[in-house]
Amino acid sequence: MDIDHHAEELASALGVDKEEVKADLQNLLQYSVPLDEAKQSVRRKHGGSSSASDAAPLTKRIGDIGPNDGNVSVTVRVLTVGTRSIVYQGDEQTIREGELADESGVISYTAWQDFGFEPGDSVVIGNAGVREWDGNPELNIGAASTVGVEKETVETPYDDRIGGEANLIDLQAGDRGRVVDVRVLEVESRTISGRNGETTILSGVLADETGRLPFTDWKPRPDVKEGASLRLSDVYVREFRGVPQVNLSEFTTLETLDEPVEVTDSAPRLKIGEAVDAGGMFDVEVLGNVLEVRDGSGLIERCPDCGRVIQNGQCRQHGEVDGEDDMRVKAILDDGTGTLTAILDHDLTTEVYGGTMEDAMAAARDAMDKEVVADEIASKLVGREYRVRGNLSVDEYGANLEADEFEESDDDPADRAMAILTEVGA
Repeated sequence: MDIDHHAEELASALGVDKEEVKADLQNLLQYSVPLDEAKQSVRRKHGGSSSASDAAPLTKRIGDIGPNDGNVSVTVRVLTVGTRSIVYQGDEQTIREGELADESGVISYTAWQDFGFEPGDSVVIGNAGVREWDGNPELNIGAASTVGVEKETVETPYDDRIGGEANLIDLQAGDRGRVVDVRVLEVESRTISGRNGETTILSGVLADETGRLPFTDWKPRPDVKEGASLRLSDVYVREFRGVPQVNLSEFTTLETLDEPVEVTDSAPRLKIGEAVDAGGMFDVEVLGNVLEVRDGSGLIERCPDCGRVIQNGQCRQHGEVDGEDDMRVKAILDDGTGTLTAILDHDLTTEVYGGTMEDAMAAARDAMDKEVVADEIASKLVGREYRVRGNLSVDEYGANLEADEFEESDDDPADRAMAILTEVGA
């Protein structure tokens, strides 16, 4: 984004110093204020008209809009409308957000006021700003934008997404205005420090017949209780600890369902490459061979305050501490399509090791080497195929699967090879 260009145009139109305008713009943009809203704010500050426009917006198809476009006009079908409160320039503001579509594609939007459109409406949106969000263009519909009814229905190949109904397995971070039918599997009440001080929230796990996801209810509702089958309308999805999380806002509506929502006891099994490419996943199963047991496996010490693994008595956050003994395994798993690190907690590690913590520590004392425990674990795991189920997170450091289940595979290699050959032949 060329800030200098926008600052120079604004400064010239307002008759003020360019560097002052540039500083004002940068201050707003660092808080993710959309460019067109930031420019309007600067105009107002310096006595200019907030309806001023730098240039006539171009009329574009959604598929032709890029992150560097300025203002555009589009004719679209509204797929979803979500409502959420945010803090904007120090004030709480209600925004609308969701997805729009035409025959060429789908784009996310944020509307900074209620323009009255609903899912399924066909509308003409004029002078909408474009910003980049997670590498993709997003429309910002603000005070300088116009929204009108399009008489002819805008035909799109995405009409099945109107209204936002979705299965849990299809939800991704960034989704807004979604509708899900779910059963509450786990729920707990917690007190956290929020923007308005301490607040109580609900968190837990939701499920349907396709999978499971964690959730947070920011305005605790009494009907969100274990075992309840619910239709949740207008939820949004954020990434938390590398996996999608369903969020219920103050605008989410809840309906108790008479018929129980069917849930699956199994996790979707994916090839490792597919799971990693999909990003973080809550409750997924993979099958692969253990290639290596990584450093940091076997006997370890954790910080008593934060639970992080410590080295030489030093915690990255709390400095010098008296560590607490623990065990874990970090195993590199490969299936030919990709690799990940399966992380086994204390209980799973003792099962793999075949002994207790006391047994492991006694072995280390006898050998005068803690590494004998990791070596013993490696001798049992490396070269064997395992089924692993748990929560997958993917970041710049790689893919990690926090294992809930870890067991040697009993799949018949010949049957699996035949299935692969059949798939290739098809």
